[in-house]
Amino acid sequence: MPAEHLTKEDLAFFKKKLLEMKKEAEGSTEVETDQEGELATVNNHPADLGTQQFEQQRDAGLEQMRQEELDEIEDALARIEDGTYGISEKSGKPIPKDRLEAMPTARILVEEA
Repeated sequence: MPAEHLTKEDLAFFKKKLLEMKKEAEGSTEVETDQEGELATVNNHPADLGTQQFEQQRDAGLEQMRQEELDEIEDALARIEDGTYGISEKSGKPIPKDRLEAMPTARILVEEA
């Protein structure tokens, strides 16, 4: 079922927005990797080990969130390509443009969440 409520221009707009989000998320991941590499080469005093461990766990959590964001962006781009973007995966109803503008990766209607 094609996203009839979205024009070709709408789809092009959302695709561009998603690609920008993807580029930004990928850039964040690259910076984080560089920081981890730098931390690994520093000899820390034993008192700093707890702080370093906390930072590594925090960074791992942030990395997981970034990866999940990238996965959602990739899925949304795939839905644009297969014609299902902007259609609720639960009800098959059109997702309002306002919701897609606020959350381009939306898969369902607000009331279905």
